[in-house]
Order: sequence, then C-alpha cells, then structure tokens
Amino acid sequence: MVNPIIQRELVGMLRERRTFAAFALLSLAFSLTIAVRWPTEPRMALSGSRSVEVFRLFMLGLLVALHLLLPVFPATSLVRERNRGTLALLLNTPLGLWRIYSGKLLAVFGLALLMLFISLPSAAACYALGGVSLGEGLGGCYLILALTSLELCALSLLVSSSASTTDAAIRWAYGLILALGLVTLLPHALFVGSGGLTETVADWLRCLSPLAAILPYLGASDIGTHGTASTGSVSVRFMFLSILITIISSAWTMSRLRFSMFDRARSSGTMVDDQSLQVRTLRRFLFVIDPGRRSRSMSWLVNPVMIKEFRCRKFGRLHWLLRLVAACAVIALGLAILTTTRMVAWDVGTIGGILVILQVTLLVLITPSLAAGLICTERESGGWVMLQMTPMSVIRIVWGKLLSVILTLALVLCATLPGYVVIIFIEPGLRAQIERVVWCLVATAGFATLSTAAIGSLFRQTAMAIATAYGFLIAVCTLPLLVWLGRDAPFGHQTVQTALLVNPIAATLSVIRFPGFRDYDLIPGHWWFIGIASFASLVLLVAQTIRLSRPQ
Repeated sequence: MVNPIIQRELVGMLRERRTFAAFALLSLAFSLTIAVRWPTEPRMALSGSRSVEVFRLFMLGLLVALHLLLPVFPATSLVRERNRGTLALLLNTPLGLWRIYSGKLLAVFGLALLMLFISLPSAAACYALGGVSLGEGLGGCYLILALTSLELCALSLLVSSSASTTDAAIRWAYGLILALGLVTLLPHALFVGSGGLTETVADWLRCLSPLAAILPYLGASDIGTHGTASTGSVSVRFMFLSILITIISSAWTMSRLRFSMFDRARSSGTMVDDQSLQVRTLRRFLFVIDPGRRSRSMSWLVNPVMIKEFRCRKFGRLHWLLRLVAACAVIALGLAILTTTRMVAWDVGTIGGILVILQVTLLVLITPSLAAGLICTERESGGWVMLQMTPMSVIRIVWGKLLSVILTLALVLCATLPGYVVIIFIEPGLRAQIERVVWCLVATAGFATLSTAAIGSLFRQTAMAIATAYGFLIAVCTLPLLVWLGRDAPFGHQTVQTALLVNPIAATLSVIRFPGFRDYDLIPGHWWFIGIASFASLVLLVAQTIRLSRPQ
C-alpha cells in the first residue's frame, strides 16, 4: 500500500513553478557543462584527462546544487503544517508516527533522486568520453550524493520540528548544512600533522563533510592535508557517519511528533531581586546595560524605524546583541591564538585565508536572515499599512531598516578583527595588505545587505524571501569557485579571472595572497563590480518600496 503522505507531498512539490524552474535550470547547466569541453575533433585523448576534468567540475556543481535547493522543502514542511493547524489533524489519523515521518522524508528524498536522475545524461556523457570508471567513479559519487541528500532531508526535518516559523527553520537549516559542509573541514586544516587526540578528532570531524568524501572518487587530492599522509578512508567514514546522523535525526524528529509539541508552556519567571547575591552579581556583569530598564524618549535625530527593528527582532534586543558580539569575540580570540601558534608552521597567506573564509561564512549565515525580511515581513504581517500611515518618507523608512542591519554587521565584523591585529603585530609590513582585506570584507557586508534586502522586497512571504536570498548569496560565493577548480583544464586563466571577479571570497583571498589565488589580479575590478551591484540593489530596493507605498 502506497503511503498517502508521499503522494501528497511529492505531487505538491512537483506542481510548484519554482520546482519546475529549478529542474529546468539544472538540466540546462548540466548540458552546458558538458558542451563546454566536448571534443570538436574526431579523436580523443587516450588518458581520458579531459573527461576526468569535466566530470570533477560536474559532480562538484551537482553537490552545490543539492545544498542550495534541497533544504528549503523539508525545512518548511512540519513547521508550515503546525502553523496552518493541519499537523494536529494529521496526527489524529490512523497512519501512525512512522508512516507520517517516513512519508515526508521519502517525498523530499524522492525530489532529490529526481535531481540526481536529471544529471544522469550528463554523467553518461562523461563516461562515454573515457577515463571515468563505472564503479568507483560514477557509482561512488552518486552513492555519496544520495547519502548526502538523505542526511540533508533528515536534518532539515529535525529543524522544522523545532522551529516556530518558516523563516527561522530555513535560517537554521542552511546554517547547520553550511557548518557540516565547511566548518567541519577547518579543524583538520589547522591541526593536521600535530598528532595525538586533537588530530584524531579533527580527522573524524572532516569526515562529516560531503566535500571531503566525494573528492577521492573524483581523483582529487585529499582536502586540507598540506602534503601529509591521510589515515583511513574519508568516504567510508562519511557513509557511516551520514547514516548514523540520519538515524539519530529521524528518531529525534519522531519523538517530537507528539501532541505535546503544540503545548508551549511559558516560564512564570523569577524576580531578579529575589535571587542570590552571586546570581545578581553575575547578571550585572553579563548585562552591563540592562535591556529591561526604561530609557528616555528618542531624540529627533534617531530613526524610529531602526529602533522598531531592533526591538522587534530577536537579534536586535540588546542582550542578544551582547551575546552575539561575545560569541564573535570568543571566536576571534581563538583565531588570534591559532594565528600566533600556527604562524611558525604556515605562511601569512594561509592563515589570513582561513580567517577570510570564516568571516565571509559568518556574513553569509547572518546577513540574509537580517536583511531579506525587512520589507516582506511587514507585508506578510500587515505592518506595512501602519508604516504607510506614518509621516516618514520612503527614504527614511528604507534607511532605518538598512541601518539596523548595518550596525549589527558592524559589531560582528569588529568582534572578529583581532586575528588581523595579531598578523600585523607579527608582520608589520603587511599592514597595507590587511587594510585592503578589511575593506574587501566591508564591501562584502554592504553587498550582502543591499542585495538580500532587494531580493526580499520582491516577495510577499518571508520564508521564500529568505530562502531565495540564501540561495543567491551562497551561489555568488560558491559557483565561481567551481570555475576556479577547473583552472587551466577546462577553463583558461582569463576565464577563471573573469568568473572570480564576482566572488567576494576569491577577491579577498587574492589580496591576502592565499595559495591558488596569487596569480589572479581581482582588485580593483571586484570593487567596481561590488559597487555597481550594490548601487543597483539599492535602486531596486527603493523603487520597490516606493511602488509598495502607493495606494493600492
């Protein structure tokens, strides 16, 4: 008997226009990837090197596409059912928890299998060129991609069962997936060759990343080894860990699918003055500025929209801002210590590149969740009508909303700069180079804010706006790197440099002289692109806000 949840979920997703558009774009991208390096002469290299080069680029692009498109559907599945009131009706049916959960999981996993099925003709073309084995090449890569898809679906459903809103679910799902895909590679890159328990833990952590697992099947060198020998099979470990994470996530999600998940009891609270002296002292130390204390009236110089954004947004509250800055400061302190200890073994470019990748990743995680919902959240909640009734102009409304994001990102950037201070202290001659890196990060923050805010203004629903903003920003930061991976084969130097001009990570890494980016001159071309794109995004944001402010 066919599970009715699978039919409802899968058919519903396939009927959406965005699913059809995504599949069409994927099919076109896969076809163009193969057509770029399809042989034009009636002979081919016996070594199959051209096929291996195209196959490597094609599989990495497919892995990125799965991370961009797949998490949106499962991350919004359960939370949307609960907010609409249909999840309680679903739990009252005689289907049972296992059939409900397995139906939702298999429906999204079926969508992922359709994405993999669309890529099969292009993969068959790579195999026809020669140089790619059927078992270890095609079979191993598709097995890694299938396990990755299943793991992404299970983790996104777990996030959906815990989140209270669809936009929060998408935010946490993308954050968790980026952490598993990229952040888990950092400890191994830092502590490889150090020996002991630290290297063992770091070696197992990088096995959580599908990128590290798929590279051996593509004939690429092991990531982050710096020339040292790697122990154990990363791919086998990834298969074991991905299955384990999928089982744990599924069991955890099913344990939450109870009627008790609808009962959200609130704590009655405790009076601060009734607590012990130690607790009051600790709170006074943590909350240097009490966010609950009544403040004076706002000055006429202060933008009221900015104050409204800070008070209505979770990360806008003062105690949450202090926690965010404190967390970033702790990360920066750890990076400063690693910079000092690892400067002897590595060059400045490698250390600075790691700092840049972490900071840009932090910007990608935070900015869309702050900026993408500036306009569409007001439209969805009905607050835009109240803003129209105020005597404030459209420019002042837009500036107030943007200022709330700019100040938050400024605090985050300032809290993550001590690592560069340590580099300047060790190598004073790099001050001008570090200053250019900081300016690149500031430009990246401005571009991310304006572009995601402009994208969010085009949507009516916050969840769709945040998902599109995340997809756009991650695509800008990752897709040009796929062209860089194919440098010299199949892409030439000029093609790679042109593609990297739009990538903020590549531009900053070229300034810091990171290995692999030293031969590319991306500044000031990247600054021109960032400036023009940011200005165009600002014009689009203002024009869309003016259009929405007119009487309907």
